[in-house]
Amino acid sequence: MSIIFQESTRTFRLNAKNTTYMFKILDDEGFMAHAYWGKKLSDTDASYIVRRIPSPSVMERERATILDTMPQEFPSEDVGDFREAAFGLLDSEGHEGCSLLYDSHAIYPGKPALSGLPATFGSEKDCETLELTLKDPVLGIKAILLYTVFEDLDVIARSVRIVNEGKAPVRLTRVLSASVDFDREDLDMVSLWGGWARENNAQRVPIQHGIQKVESARGESSNTYHPFMALMAHDATDDFGEVYGFNFVYSGNFIAETQKEQHGYIRALMGINPQHFGWKLVPGDSFQAPEVILVHSSEGLSGMTRTYHDLYRQHLVRGKYAHALRPVLINNWEATYFDFNTEKLLEIASLAAKQGIELFVMDDGWFGSRRSDNAGLGDWYVCEDVLPGGLKPLADGINALGMKFGLWIEPEMVNEDSDLYRAHPDWAIQIPGRKHSRKRNQLVLDFSRKEVVDYIYGMIHKVLSSTNVEYVKWDMNRTLTNLGSYALDADRQQELSHRYVLGVYDMQNRLTTDFPQILLENCSSGGARFDPGMLYYSPQIWTSDNTDAIARLKIQAGTALMYPLSTIDANISIVPNHQTGRITPFTTRGDVAMCGTFGYQLDITKLTEEELSLIPKQVENYHRFNPLVTTGDYYRLHDIFTQDSWDSWMIVAKDRSEALVTYVQILAQGGDMIFPKVRLKGLEADSFYRIEGTDTVVSGQLLMQSGLQIDLKRGDYVSASVHLIREA
Repeated sequence: MSIIFQESTRTFRLNAKNTTYMFKILDDEGFMAHAYWGKKLSDTDASYIVRRIPSPSVMERERATILDTMPQEFPSEDVGDFREAAFGLLDSEGHEGCSLLYDSHAIYPGKPALSGLPATFGSEKDCETLELTLKDPVLGIKAILLYTVFEDLDVIARSVRIVNEGKAPVRLTRVLSASVDFDREDLDMVSLWGGWARENNAQRVPIQHGIQKVESARGESSNTYHPFMALMAHDATDDFGEVYGFNFVYSGNFIAETQKEQHGYIRALMGINPQHFGWKLVPGDSFQAPEVILVHSSEGLSGMTRTYHDLYRQHLVRGKYAHALRPVLINNWEATYFDFNTEKLLEIASLAAKQGIELFVMDDGWFGSRRSDNAGLGDWYVCEDVLPGGLKPLADGINALGMKFGLWIEPEMVNEDSDLYRAHPDWAIQIPGRKHSRKRNQLVLDFSRKEVVDYIYGMIHKVLSSTNVEYVKWDMNRTLTNLGSYALDADRQQELSHRYVLGVYDMQNRLTTDFPQILLENCSSGGARFDPGMLYYSPQIWTSDNTDAIARLKIQAGTALMYPLSTIDANISIVPNHQTGRITPFTTRGDVAMCGTFGYQLDITKLTEEELSLIPKQVENYHRFNPLVTTGDYYRLHDIFTQDSWDSWMIVAKDRSEALVTYVQILAQGGDMIFPKVRLKGLEADSFYRIEGTDTVVSGQLLMQSGLQIDLKRGDYVSASVHLIREA
């Protein structure tokens, strides 16, 4: 059993592969005290390791003082604990107080689904769940905490459901999904920051007294900050030391924060951002919060990374393409933008098919009055001025070339210059009487309203049913502002942001259920909604609108901190690059894109003969190495965020039989010619590996201790890829 309740000490012990997580019922009143999260323990009694504190019910004269220092498992507001809380409410009298105490628990195999939300999944053989019920004796509010332990991984999934069993409605003001109190001061916080075309830059800072946080209140999980944080021991590195990872399975507003309090202890919390959040909970109703994935690693940040990769590949990504080779695609956006017709698209597709490319994706501009990004969003019917006869002649032509056909959509948005907006202006999110806050000259549809989701999905369903569409790119190109819904009462307006995300999930669930053959790829101005919630519906996500190979090094390295390479859409584009103006070799663009799902964003008809000749070999290499890239263990061989003159990474097969090493020289150094050398990781020390294409055979020990010699051309932005094969 991975979850044990010791009745004599009233202790809960959760055992993952190499990890123990413990808490206990502190006293007869039912306060829940957190005890431990770290390397696996054999002792099942938390009485000693829980911080020594008196019971609040025994020492009533200092009840508030005790609660303000107790390491709590699920702290609530306004009962004496002045640290950041996981839960807060306003009762019908306007009071904030709520004290959640032990009521009951159940332990069972498997993992329940979360109503209306994406979540990790597992069978009765994979995992075990603790359902812990806490209750406020005054208000009748219950908090049902779920802890699922994945036994073969160092993972605990946490979520909470709030139930109103009282007689009066309450207003939830704060429902975070996970809170952990650490009995240590020596922790750094790792987080990801960025913006459009520069997503997921990693930063590491010591946790100081006070509050440190990253968050989004933009209505999306955000490319500005990411729903992730890792707490690292001061002496931990990429490969050694303790790391605690937090990743939120949610695609809307979030908060990830730490607080070092007056005694130096650290509290870490993650969940829905309290900003723009409120929820009226009437008697008999419940509110389900999304889940947080907790990962413990004693092998540094890299160990955390590999655990997240294994979990998400096995227990989050679903559907036909979860473990299948994805087709090599070519997208026409950077080739044509809005200036295309059937003949131009077939010209691109025909030449692409001859090079072995397998999927043609038609991007924006095929519907309604969409001749620019100023009109047409919301009118999801084919514009026959652009595509005479509709989609079918184009799709049939693509299929006749031996290629799959794919389509771009942006169903959450609307232009004011559209038939939909003219008919239903109240369907856009807005505050009556205020000017629209336009972005990209578009507004956001109110997906908190079922009739809006139903209408849009009906149009999309009709399009997808009209011909053989096998890929859909779902885009979302703006944040949520002017938060107001014509369908919500005044006391429910702050429910809009969360209800909107639930509407998005509902529509994506319908699409993937009705069209299981379709490969769905999510996108949000690039990586503004690259999160575990989206991965539940789409096995890959467009990582960034920045397709420059050198800029992509940091973007993809930050993204790969948690997300498997199989989920990272990486493509080759034209040079000078459309986002940076940088000119990089075609081979370098290929090596960088190979660390992902691989494809092309360009007009293939304008490539040079030399560039065109490289594509068949790149496609061949993708087919050859992608099983390794998408199932192997990923190792960072360099920290590009602290030293960015070069970068290197490798993927090692689970059985250590082969490895693919990639090296990118960003800026060439002057002086004598010295070939770079990089120390490898993850190989079998006592095995020998042949460098493919040569007669060189080197021991794993030597490659890891001394390094691999990289045969590299001179110049900026050049790269090399080395395949190692274990000798029998």
